Amino acid sequence: MKILVINAGSSSLKYQLIDMTTEKMIAKGICDRIGADGAQIQYKTSDGRSFKKVTEIKNHIDAFKLVTDALVDPKIGVIKDLSEISAVGHRIVQGGAIFDKSVLVNDEVIRQIQSLIPLAPLHNGPEVDAILASREVFGAQMPQCVVFDTSFHATMPPKAYLYAIPYEYYEKYKVRRYGFHGTSHRYVSHHCAHMMHQPLEDIKMITCHIGNGSSIAAIQNGKVIDTTMGLTPLDGFMMGTRSGTLDPSVVTFLMEKEGISPAEMDQILNKKSGVYGICGLSDDRDVTKAEIEGDQKAILAHEMQIYQIAKFIGSYAAAMNGVDCIVFTAGLGENQPAIRYGACRYLKYLGVKLDPILNDEYIHGKEGKISAFDSTVPVYVINTNEELVIARDTKAIVDKLQYASTPDRTHIDPEDV
Repeated sequence: MKILVINAGSSSLKYQLIDMTTEKMIAKGICDRIGADGAQIQYKTSDGRSFKKVTEIKNHIDAFKLVTDALVDPKIGVIKDLSEISAVGHRIVQGGAIFDKSVLVNDEVIRQIQSLIPLAPLHNGPEVDAILASREVFGAQMPQCVVFDTSFHATMPPKAYLYAIPYEYYEKYKVRRYGFHGTSHRYVSHHCAHMMHQPLEDIKMITCHIGNGSSIAAIQNGKVIDTTMGLTPLDGFMMGTRSGTLDPSVVTFLMEKEGISPAEMDQILNKKSGVYGICGLSDDRDVTKAEIEGDQKAILAHEMQIYQIAKFIGSYAAAMNGVDCIVFTAGLGENQPAIRYGACRYLKYLGVKLDPILNDEYIHGKEGKISAFDSTVPVYVINTNEELVIARDTKAIVDKLQYASTPDRTHIDPEDV
């Protein structure tokens, strides 16, 4: 079975074709700047063939057609016919309080995802466009499944997900903590348990997804009990361009003093804050270079970032009354030893101790334990694979549908898959 995994943005469409027999990627890429000048498609196969082409891409339907044309191209394609694709799996950022698991797409599911657009206007709208574009290209008979960033965090108790604001806003608008990066936290937590040769249910684990966008999750008894991101991905600790948690009065104070509109404030907090707001750089490679060269603001930005990561890890250790392992993942978590080392230095009281040689060695795809032999709490670097989580869920749903369609089997509702 081959599954096409789609991760759509407002002006982009990332894709990956995965052979579920081996669970290996056979082609991947991105259509970027959809609807704008300079739009392009990038394509790469597992055997090293690739191309990049600047072309007009009016909408997500055009993007889908470019992707499917590339996949079956006589020279660079990896399949002979689109019929070799068994299903399409989509990443959806916001599932709200409606979806706590992955589901098969139907008209009602699309309507429900659209109803959640106010909670994630930059994500859910384009993701629905991608679903409709896939229908246009593949036809209504192609099974499509949706996997939600928020669903892995749906196990949080009310004491963790509610905000201390009038309860009526939760009742009226579902204002609460939802959490994001759920597919990443889910993948690395299960993979780490496998590496530890223990059931996930027996481990108190803290997973740290550290990238340009970052979040940390506390996992106990196999379930998320708390996570740093909130109603939106802006909450938590400082990120590449996002502010993370701050005194709400900062927002109202600046809006009044500077005459800033809500839309402008949203841009400041999401695009002009975080590491970028402190030192004027957002790419960590540039920040690291500036730090080495003695740039005091770059040094400060890293110090703040590391300090805040350590604070959340410590608070989650307290929330679970202990921690059995810590996992670092995503772009910086997998490839920035200095951030891992800096954060773990704050955790000596927990008995955390990194092996400096292993910590420096485990980058660029190498994963495993980086803690010292005498560290009370083991620390791991694990390469996240969100696309594989989406493909696995999609395969499971399609397999159940095929089982239900065999003779003497009744139809099953997508919500039951």
